[in-house]
Amino acid sequence: MRDHLDAFATNGLPSDSIAAVTFADPSLLAGHRAHLGLEFPILADPDRTLYSRFGLSRASLLRVYNPGTIRLYASLLRKGRQLRRPTEDTRQLGGDFLIDANGRLASGFWPTSPDDRPTVHQLLAAVRDLRFSDGPPNR
Repeated sequence: MRDHLDAFATNGLPSDSIAAVTFADPSLLAGHRAHLGLEFPILADPDRTLYSRFGLSRASLLRVYNPGTIRLYASLLRKGRQLRRPTEDTRQLGGDFLIDANGRLASGFWPTSPDDRPTVHQLLAAVRDLRFSDGPPNR
């Protein structure tokens, strides 16, 4: 995502309109942001209140360690990435959401497993749709 921030800005969503939410300990956020090289803020939701409100559930172990996830890890290892033992809840699913100017949910992506995430192109299309839509939020 960080490699595509200019594309989001070109499509009407400047980087100061983007935020990440995590359930990690708030004291770790600065380190996460630096490690990932993110230009946008990371917000803490350690009690997962926002996760719950957005309907983001925990996946079963079979969903988490499915063939797609194993392929992703194998690909990272082939590229020389060292995998670390998880310190967070690997079963908690994340999501990707667009909130409109009125603070309403305009678009969302609810994954069924960790490898089920929208592509940057899908997110950009959702941003473009939000910019040119007057209709109700879609899910």
